Amino acid sequence: MTLQDTTEQVELSGAAVIFMSVAAALGTSTLYVLQPSVAEVAGSLGSPIGDIGLALACGPIGYLLGLLVLTPLVDRFSPRRVLGAQFLALAVTLAATATVQDVPLLGLLIAITGTSSVVGSGMSSIVGRLAAPHRRGTTLGIVTSGISAGIIGGRIVGGFLADHFGWRATLLIFAAANAGLALLCVRLLTNSRAAVSGSVLATIRSIPGLFVRHPALRSAALRGALWFFAFCTIWSGLAVALAEPPFSYSPERIGFYGLAGLSGIAATQVAGRWTDRVGARKVILAGLALAVAATVIGAATLHLPAVTMVCLALFDAGLFAAQVANQSTVLAIDPSAPARLNGGYMVVYFVGGSLGTAYGPSAVAWFGWGITALTTVAAMLIAALLTILSRSRGRRNHEAGHSLSG
Repeated sequence: MTLQDTTEQVELSGAAVIFMSVAAALGTSTLYVLQPSVAEVAGSLGSPIGDIGLALACGPIGYLLGLLVLTPLVDRFSPRRVLGAQFLALAVTLAATATVQDVPLLGLLIAITGTSSVVGSGMSSIVGRLAAPHRRGTTLGIVTSGISAGIIGGRIVGGFLADHFGWRATLLIFAAANAGLALLCVRLLTNSRAAVSGSVLATIRSIPGLFVRHPALRSAALRGALWFFAFCTIWSGLAVALAEPPFSYSPERIGFYGLAGLSGIAATQVAGRWTDRVGARKVILAGLALAVAATVIGAATLHLPAVTMVCLALFDAGLFAAQVANQSTVLAIDPSAPARLNGGYMVVYFVGGSLGTAYGPSAVAWFGWGITALTTVAAMLIAALLTILSRSRGRRNHEAGHSLSG
């Protein structure tokens, strides 16, 4: 099942794509495994919940560093070695995190975990380089569904394991799983490298310039950051809202809410197919409309578990669909070497996520769940407006080009 070793765009085998999806799921899940246990971790370390929320926010910050430093390496060096090393680093860091006794060290180790957990971005870059152009959206949807599963499954499995074995044992279980995937990556992933030149440092330095040269990248990154801010605010805030009175739910029960996000896994695959058929912009706007409607209703219905679950399902489905369509536009800018573009996009994307992860727990404590949820609506509406305006600018530029040529 080894991926084909070639720099040309090829139709990736179904088995290879499924493996990348599963690997992306496990790597991504490491960022979210402790979220349902935020109250338990705080009690274990004798710290306020807000401090633990800030420590967890170090994960997305570390992820930003990984996107800048590690994701571009997938084009330059053997993906099997780069990604295998990242999974090994995840295993070691998760095991170390299970032994921490203070919040600063917890934050540092979570940041290192975040740096290594960018494996999903690396897998997406492989798809952007090797998938057939007419199937890029569909194939990306499958791999992205793995990332979605990791975001959701990390909470569900993390909450379940923490409730039965404790949060420290949970981290050790995830560490063992990542060690196993490190071995599988070395055996199953491609050795294919893209035709890139220059040093690694030069590649990293060139990423900011991509935003200057590619307006499509600027637009995609900004709107993606806005809705990922909304996504992380909702989920990190939800864990705190449910852990405190009047609910006082256990980590397992809080993690159970993550089941609602399973809709996002199906949505990514559907969105990938529809992106290939009708274009990214329509899929983005439809996804944002769905997420906004779900958030408005969910802001007032936390006391109704069934309604909350439905709203979370629609919220996740809408934003995951928008993400697949948005990322497909980034990968299409330069399919021959997409890792730099994807890395730059994901850096800005996770800036939004980091802010949301830090904002959510504190906002619930300050303003309550309802107001916290409604503040995310503004971010999603701005993202929709940017999408509409980017279409208008594109049309004007197209018409200007025709006028000049005439």
